Order: sequence, then C-alpha cells, then structure tokens
Amino acid sequence: MRSDVIKKGVARAPHRSLLKALGITDEEMKKPFIGVAQSFNEIIPGHLHLRNITQAVKDGIRMAGGVPFEFSTIGICDGIAMNHQGMKYSLPSREIIADSVEVMAKAHAFDALVLIPNCDKIIPGMIMGALRVNIPTILVSGGPMMAGWYQGKDIALSNVFEAVGKFQTGSISEQELKRIEDYACPGVGSCAGLYTANSMNIWAEAAGIALPGNGTIPAVDARRIRLAKDAGSKIMELLEKEIKFLDILTKEAIENAIIVEMALGGSSNTMLHSLAIAFEAGINLTIDDYNEISDKVPQLCSLSPSGKYHIQDLDRAGGILALIRELSKKKIINLHTTSVNGKTMAENIMEAKILDNEVIRNLENPYNSGGGIIFLKGNLAPQGAVVKKSAVHPDMLFHQGPAQVFESEEEGTKAILEGKIRKGDVVVIRNEGPKGGPGMREMLTPTSAIAGMGLDKDVALLTDGRFSGATRGASIGHISPEAAMGGPIAIIRNGDIIMIDIPNKRLDIKLSDEEMKKRLTELELPSPKIKSGYLKYYTNFVGPADKGAVRE
Repeated sequence: MRSDVIKKGVARAPHRSLLKALGITDEEMKKPFIGVAQSFNEIIPGHLHLRNITQAVKDGIRMAGGVPFEFSTIGICDGIAMNHQGMKYSLPSREIIADSVEVMAKAHAFDALVLIPNCDKIIPGMIMGALRVNIPTILVSGGPMMAGWYQGKDIALSNVFEAVGKFQTGSISEQELKRIEDYACPGVGSCAGLYTANSMNIWAEAAGIALPGNGTIPAVDARRIRLAKDAGSKIMELLEKEIKFLDILTKEAIENAIIVEMALGGSSNTMLHSLAIAFEAGINLTIDDYNEISDKVPQLCSLSPSGKYHIQDLDRAGGILALIRELSKKKIINLHTTSVNGKTMAENIMEAKILDNEVIRNLENPYNSGGGIIFLKGNLAPQGAVVKKSAVHPDMLFHQGPAQVFESEEEGTKAILEGKIRKGDVVVIRNEGPKGGPGMREMLTPTSAIAGMGLDKDVALLTDGRFSGATRGASIGHISPEAAMGGPIAIIRNGDIIMIDIPNKRLDIKLSDEEMKKRLTELELPSPKIKSGYLKYYTNFVGPADKGAVRE
C-alpha cells in the first residue's frame, strides 16, 4: 500500500504516534488509508449538505475495510460571484482546488481518493488534481437542486436573472421579481437547470469516473446518500484491483462524456474543462475534435435554460444511462470503456430505458440533428470561439450586425439595462479573457438581461470571457486569442459589421486583410488590471481558452 510509507517500520514510529493522536488504532494502521476530498462550505447552496454526503462515503469506506481521512477544498458559488469582481476568482479557483487535492494526496500518501464536489469549477478542479496523483479514485457529487415552482411551472436560477431584464423593461413589477426570487431556488443542491455544475456531474458519470445516477439523482433524494455509501465501498474494490484513475479516464471515456454533453446541449464551460482535464491526463484533445464529435451527435434533450425541463425530469425519464443507450444505436458511443462500478458501458446501459420520450427523445425525433455545443473559427476567432447552439434561437443562427464595443462586463451590462442596445446589434465585451479579465468571468447578467428584455432573437453577444451554463441566446464566448493577447477582438470598433454563421462554424469581422493588419500593427496591449495577490500570479501563468485555460 502507498500509505505504508507513513505507517510501517521502525523509522515511522513518529508518524504512527501522530496518527494515534487522531485516534487511529494499531488495527486501523493495517488497513488502506483513503483520502476523502470534500468542498463543504456555508455559502454555496450546492455544498451546504456535503457533510451528509461525506459521512455516507466514510461509512461506505469503513464498511468495506478502509480508513477514511476527510479534508476540504475551497469553493466559489458562481451565482453569488456573478457580475462583480468576485467572478474574476471563479475559474482561477479551479487551479487552487486541483493543487490542494494533489498536495494533500501526495503529502499523506493516501492509497485512494474519493472526490465530493458539486458545483462549477470545483468538479473539474478535483478531477485535475486527482489525475496528477493517479491512484484509484471515484467521484460522487452532492446532486442537483430541485426546481422551484411558481405560477404553475418549474423555475430555476436563470429565471431570476432573466426576470431582472423583464423588470428593467417594465414587463413585470418589483413585487413579481421578488416572488420569482423567493421561489426559484427551494433548497440545497447544484442549481436545477443544465448549468455548468450539473453538466460536469453528468460528464463525470458519462466518463465512468462516477457511479450511474451521479449526474441526476436530486440532492434531497435518499438515493443520493445510498449512492455515496456505494461510492465509499466501490473505492475499496478499485484499490483491491489496482485500477488507477487513468485506467478509467481514457481518451475514449472523455469522448463519451463529450458526446453526452453534445446530446444534452450542456454548458459551454464543459468544453473548457474537458480540454483542461485532457491536458492533465496527457491526452491530446483539440477544439477541432469537438466539432467532429458535434457533427455526428444528435441533440436528444432540451433542458433549462433553453428548454422547460430540469435535471429532476431527466432523472425520472431514465437518466444518463437511458440517454447513452439511445445514442449507442447510432454507434457513436465507446461501449468498451470501464466505469468505477467495475462494469463496461455496454453492461451499464443493458437495462436502461427511456421513460419519457419528450425529456429524452429517440434518434428518429431529435431536437436538433447536430450536437448542442460547437466551436466557431474565422478572422475574428482564429483559434476558436464556443457557442451553445442548442440555446440559440433559429433566427440568430445566421446574423450580421454592427458592433457595440465595451471594455468590461460592467460597461456592457450598464448599456444593456439602460436600453442603449438596438435590435440587430452585436454586443462585444472584451478584455475579459483568462489574462485580460483576469479570470475569464462568466457573464450571466448581460445575457439574461438581453433575454429578459426580449432581445435574444435580435441581439448577439461576443466575448473573450465566458458564459454561465444558465445562458441562452446567441452568446459566443472563449474568443481566442483574447484581447489582452492581441487577438482580433481587440481591434473591433463601434459600427464594424460582425458576421455570425453558426451552421458553417464561422465568426468574422467584415474588414479587409489590409485593414485588419493595419489595426493589429497599431494595437497597444493593455497593462494587467490586477497588480497584486493571487490574480497577479494567475495572470502570469494562465494559458489561452482554446487550450483549457490551464497553467502554462
């Protein structure tokens, strides 16, 4: 066992003495030591209940003969951090989380790991850290929040953001906004729509690094506790069979996860995190690979924010295994990949069934013939840009309009809420990329304001930053190279014509090559916005979005 290095032999008497200070017995010294990484805190609704999940995992480990050691990572609530300086820290926190898992696991020589995240950057961060250690590892999330119920229909967080835009246009009262605010988030769990957190928890299940049900069983469902106990038990089986993390998280497994995200129309952030995870795994994955996958994957689900269904509906409709079984009929799923439950994908889906053909459609009746997320390229995004195609109104798949340029999210949001954006405009928010932001902020507030004001069928929004998984509309992000690195987005001027062609995967600015070259030559790069603290350090090491915004 790896943990023998801290507990066996005469020279390790001081180590054992310290372990005995924890209450560890001589009998427990003979058993495997399992690290249990959890991200409980009292500010994220998706994490408030993780103590219960963690206790269930530890119970499972003990029942199977292991000794669990719980430790914590940080975590940021993207919704609370949205639209202010706090969002600059969200993506950068992914690297701190990855580092903390790596550091704790290596320093204490754990034999195996159980990861217990639930939201946004915390999920990929834990996965990235565990990949660096490469010991037997299993992930079990805290599960999705139930949707709220208001005026006879389900609502979730994105409805609150859009309600702000409706209030600004006078279509709802302040009292109505308050009622939506009160009912949208009824309790613990990752926000109920197909936002980044739920997209990534589904990603983990589809990749086989989490047990079936991980992505969809609601946080308040007792099945979630049983799943956590099973995860604690299964980690001991993985350890006994010497199945390491990289034995499961292969390129084929990652491709399965991407295929499922395409079929769902998940958050565009999953593409950023998939690239980062592949980087840590030593797997060559590019944005061109994504487009090849997207072209062959039909979109079979339409969940909030682009559709009326929520994760609880996906769960009752048969869950991820039912979706994968349907996709397998098209022979695009790698059925030989292995899951942490010891079964192949083929074995896992054998008894799965679609129980609601509207929530999960059949191949013969897809929502769209292609995948829900695609990358665009063109003279405005030579290294790529991403769009959640499944959330774009058909009228905006082709769009040409004048640019309205803003140097920050705050500037863009102010103009939108003050009614300064006209139908047909293309809002450009730049200097919000990984280095320029810094931190590549999510921009749910401006996109939701556009949707809430009824402009999502007429106005596009482009940025070198990111969009929340709760975003809908023609929102194109991750434009690379970013403005701070001298990318073409930096030379756009008010009134320049932007051409968007989503079906043909193009994003261009209507300028001659000579004019573009002239503007780029004259461009002066801005100095870093943050000159102290962690973000100064982050600005120095972070790479481009098309590579996953990983540490260079």
